[in-house]
Amino acid sequence: AKYIALVLAFLEMALSFYMLSGLDFAATIDSQNLQYQINTPESSFLKTSLHLGVDGLSMLFILLTTILTSLIILSSFSQTVKYKNTFYGLILLMQFGLIGVFTSLDGLMFYAFWEVTLIPIWFICGLWGQEDQKLRFTTKFFVYTFIGSLFMLGGLIYVYNHSASFALLDMYNSDLNVTQQTIVFWFIFVAFAVKLPVFPFHTWQPDTYTYSPTEGTMLLSGIMLKMAIFGVLRYLLPIAPGAIMGISGQIVLTLAIIGIVYGALIAIVKNDIKRIITYSSLSHIGLIVAGIFASAILTLNGRFTTEGAEGAVIQAFAHGINIVGLFYCADILYRRFKTRDIRQMGGLAKVAPKFAVLFLIIVFGSMAVPLTNGFIGEFILLKSISDYNTTAVIISGLTVILCAVYMLRMYGKAMFGKGDEVLLANMKDVSGVEFSVLASLVVFVILFGIFPNSILEM
Repeated sequence: AKYIALVLAFLEMALSFYMLSGLDFAATIDSQNLQYQINTPESSFLKTSLHLGVDGLSMLFILLTTILTSLIILSSFSQTVKYKNTFYGLILLMQFGLIGVFTSLDGLMFYAFWEVTLIPIWFICGLWGQEDQKLRFTTKFFVYTFIGSLFMLGGLIYVYNHSASFALLDMYNSDLNVTQQTIVFWFIFVAFAVKLPVFPFHTWQPDTYTYSPTEGTMLLSGIMLKMAIFGVLRYLLPIAPGAIMGISGQIVLTLAIIGIVYGALIAIVKNDIKRIITYSSLSHIGLIVAGIFASAILTLNGRFTTEGAEGAVIQAFAHGINIVGLFYCADILYRRFKTRDIRQMGGLAKVAPKFAVLFLIIVFGSMAVPLTNGFIGEFILLKSISDYNTTAVIISGLTVILCAVYMLRMYGKAMFGKGDEVLLANMKDVSGVEFSVLASLVVFVILFGIFPNSILEM
């Protein structure tokens, strides 16, 4: 089962790169001249259709999905997985839903694929988790996400009632006034805020990430939350621009900035390595959301800028690569030390130099060190926020310092120090599978750090 799943995942990745090689990035949804497109006849009953298409924005998220799904499946080869057929089938079903979300050009189809992704991830996290209470925490995540999705469905139906159909362009051109747009904005935003998550909708995240199996955590953090970033850019901002010009946009921006600092400060004091990485993700996502809304507010008030959106998409791609790498490194450490507490680790760099180097490069990417993939996106996002407000960028910029504190603390505790000499004597460096996954991620960390234009042009 695992080899079939890996072959299928690699075929999808190869197909996505083939599509990329011939994609015309000038083709847009508005001009309706997309190269890769499926558009079935519209249903007369619901005025909806199976309308899927790929432009530059979709292509980037499709690449992220196919690359990471392949590596996530490969990463599972280094451990024993129960019920292999079901496990790998669920991962591929998850990929199906994700691709559907990133290619949907119809509001109802977007919602349908959004819900499809929830089913496999609930089973993956609930059945293959590491702790006795995994099902309780996974159910909490399911309930949060499902309720948020119902709010989104309500918002999409409201827009549908004021437009010609569920088609994306018709929803863009709905006849909603500012008050109606504000209502729609908050209904749809709740679903995205839970999925990202944005402070204070994040309370499901630490427990779910901690107690889920590594593959489930990597799917959630690396790809699934990117659905919400995509949704904000593709659906929320164009459908309800009037709301963003008012106080709604400023509220979201404020919550995002609070999340940046809040997540970083908690990461500094945590000792559970998966929780450190979880709160670092909350902090980084806060910066992405802040950049998007700072740019949107400026644009809608007459100072046109695309920097926030560009920086957000680049950082979303970089975050996906880095967070998957960090959680995989955490899993490698857990399997060697039999604990997630960084205070009980130490000295691994002496017996695992390959792992030490690969882990450090991924940490550098997460810290946004220049010439790594995290630098350019974070730089552009901070530039976008600085154009909006000086105080906001000073507070947001704390992420640079605070991230270095908790990441280097985590790395130093795990890799250096004295450690248990008896335990270290029986440890080995990374296996072939572990090296293949980490080395592949490191290639992307360095490649997109040196050549960020390859993403920017998309």
